[in-house]
Amino acid sequence: MRFPNTEAKVIALAQKIIAGLRDNPNFPDPPVSPDQLQARLDKLLQSREAQVQAMAAAKQATDTKQADLDDTTTDMKSILNYADDAVHGDDAKLSELGWGGRAEPHALQVPGQPRLLEVPEQGTGWLILDWKKPADGGSPASYKIERRELAEDGTWALAGIAIETEVTLNNQERSKELEYRVIAINKTGEGEPSNTVTAVL
Repeated sequence: MRFPNTEAKVIALAQKIIAGLRDNPNFPDPPVSPDQLQARLDKLLQSREAQVQAMAAAKQATDTKQADLDDTTTDMKSILNYADDAVHGDDAKLSELGWGGRAEPHALQVPGQPRLLEVPEQGTGWLILDWKKPADGGSPASYKIERRELAEDGTWALAGIAIETEVTLNNQERSKELEYRVIAINKTGEGEPSNTVTAVL
């Protein structure tokens, strides 16, 4: 058997040990007598009861504090909304209350440049591309993957679309040196292309 690892099971086992020592003559001289173990157990039970009461009191105090915080916040917001309307959002006047006018929503920006494009795996006619999100600019909604044949240095063509920062491209041209890049896109437009990587599949 394994020694119990929960408080309730430890207490239950202690009670069985005490009863067993008192009723069984096979253990005449234990290192801790049943009376000593009972005293230890009684002390533990008292401590546990004190802990339960303390936790209940702490929860009550926390609930009371949170209710007071909610009430205070509601009153403050009511005053600030009134003040904002009263001075028509004038920041200079609202600053007298330690407040400011309603912030204008931030305009969506074009995404930045995807970073650290690489080819972690490739095989015959397929490859995996992996990259990091742009470090600046607006949040990308998706990524456009473009490809061209390096020898021809031709026009970039669409090779795929990805939502995450990894994509598997299948059915790629074989025995040609192909160049790939990734472009982040959102509603505002396209960001700067990533670094390029090459692969022969």
